[in-house]
Amino acid sequence: MTLDRFQYVYFLGIGGIGMSALARWFVINGYEVAGYDRTSTALTDALQAEGMAIHFEEAVEQIPATFRQQPDKTLIIYTPAVPKTHKEYVYLTENGFTLQKRSQVLGLIAGQMNTVGVAGTHGKTTTSSMVAHILRDAGVNCAAFLGGITNNYGTNFLLNEPADDLRSVVCVVEADEFDRSFLTLHPHLAIVTSTDADHLDIYGAHEAVLDSFSAYVSQIEPLQVGSSPAQPGVLFMKKGLSLADKTQADVQTYSLNEGDYHAEKLRIENATFSFDLVYPGGTIPDIALLIPGFHNVENAIAAAAVALELGVSPAAVRNALGSYRGVKRRFEYILKTDKAILIDDYAHHPAEVEAFLQSVKALYPDRTLTAIFQPHLFSRTRDFAEGFANSLSLADEVLLLDIYPARESPIEGVTSELIFRDIRAKNKRQCTKDEILAIISSEKPELLVTVGAGDIDQLLTELKNRLTDQ
Repeated sequence: MTLDRFQYVYFLGIGGIGMSALARWFVINGYEVAGYDRTSTALTDALQAEGMAIHFEEAVEQIPATFRQQPDKTLIIYTPAVPKTHKEYVYLTENGFTLQKRSQVLGLIAGQMNTVGVAGTHGKTTTSSMVAHILRDAGVNCAAFLGGITNNYGTNFLLNEPADDLRSVVCVVEADEFDRSFLTLHPHLAIVTSTDADHLDIYGAHEAVLDSFSAYVSQIEPLQVGSSPAQPGVLFMKKGLSLADKTQADVQTYSLNEGDYHAEKLRIENATFSFDLVYPGGTIPDIALLIPGFHNVENAIAAAAVALELGVSPAAVRNALGSYRGVKRRFEYILKTDKAILIDDYAHHPAEVEAFLQSVKALYPDRTLTAIFQPHLFSRTRDFAEGFANSLSLADEVLLLDIYPARESPIEGVTSELIFRDIRAKNKRQCTKDEILAIISSEKPELLVTVGAGDIDQLLTELKNRLTDQ
């Protein structure tokens, strides 16, 4: 399928972070775009301000008439989160429209360019946005479809400059393993950060997750940059993963302490992580990250490896990493004063929670750490309750919210109590959001973090106000 036969593009679930990036690409490239989502958000407000017609009721008659009258010229892009019983989905499937998942369309767009696919159960958003920032900062013509709002650019989508040959353009894509979406991509350079068990509601078992990543890296294609001869694609794999025999691409390893690309002289100075990057061609000294975290140093190493492979100079890599300001909800400082620190993070897997809390404790070893955690999904809570309890036990105090259901219906017997009972922190409490706000007002913790992928971020403004007595 090609995209040139369509004039109209309709999104079922336009407000998602990945869907909104695609919507912006189609608008910029001259298509008329409209969409549906369940609720209005700041992101849908932004899309409407950019000229997209969006509605929030499940109603066929609100699909623009021009779209409904020309099914042969209208492409429907949907998210798997939309139920098959959705009134609009049923209408569109029964009336001759072409329906494609977001991942399928992203594969079509990215396939026109040299693609950098960033996959992994953790670190995709930060690493892919780092790659995009390094390339953009170094003057490389690139596009990017990201899974979070970058603080450098205020968007999850970067548009490339016009090019006679799209093979001269680099497309950076966050390659999502959920629903096996990343199998629509055929990257030329690929990063795999991790292959831990996750999305077991989709995969069923860790072995199926590993099989999916194996299939993904088997699809790496030769790289063609400008008029240069094609060269083998490259897999940049975190050291210790078992994927090298699953691909025909060249394989390079990276990690915090070892591999073809790794850090040396890692230090924390004035709450800043600095390190030297060792790579096959030498060493890039004194890289200082604005965003903290041992895991973010590792993400930076992977991003730098791709940039160096694409010909970016070591000096440009260092300069770009030094100006990278992160992604919304990824180790994001909400408040930073002498009296109180508030950090928000999207971590929703035990390994992510552990990495985040370890880094916070390393930055502020003399402060008492209070963590507010909101579990995400009933199935994930069921599958990883013990892991969450162990990770959260790194905090001095844990305030645990109820499960955020997202796309799921409740599962009998699955509540946040499964996590709570095994947490070994010095102090732990199960709370509602209102109770948490009252606790913060009364106790004013000196180091407070909010953790989770649900709607916990809606508390941030009020938490900040209560920490500062506003």
